[in-house]
Amino acid sequence: MESSRIPVSALEQALHTARALVLADLAAGEVAAADVVSMVEDSVVQRRWWVEQWPDGMAFLAGLVAQDVQDALLERYGRWPLCPVCGSGDPHALDVEPELGPDPHWVCHQAGVKVAAVGALGAATGGARS
Repeated sequence: MESSRIPVSALEQALHTARALVLADLAAGEVAAADVVSMVEDSVVQRRWWVEQWPDGMAFLAGLVAQDVQDALLERYGRWPLCPVCGSGDPHALDVEPELGPDPHWVCHQAGVKVAAVGALGAATGGARS
């Protein structure tokens, strides 16, 4: 076994954390249906392989899984999560920042504000539908 490999337990813990954070945001928006949860699982499988190739990326998993699920939802259903900050104008989705970095947050580029950490949308929206 190569010495540069990540211990399985650290990788699994990071993947479980990313999964839990994204599922919490989906549940806050009441969009955690079975097919949406499958999108999360698909992303986790793909990101497991990705981190095995690039171990330094382990800290970026939560943001990447959130972006993967956001992209998959856009293709099937539409924008998610909708911005809870902007009360007027066209509904728009929040973005994950940094796109590739630790400590990911949902941000509204129109208002120029951080709305919530990935995994904490429920607190920012009061559990309101997103």
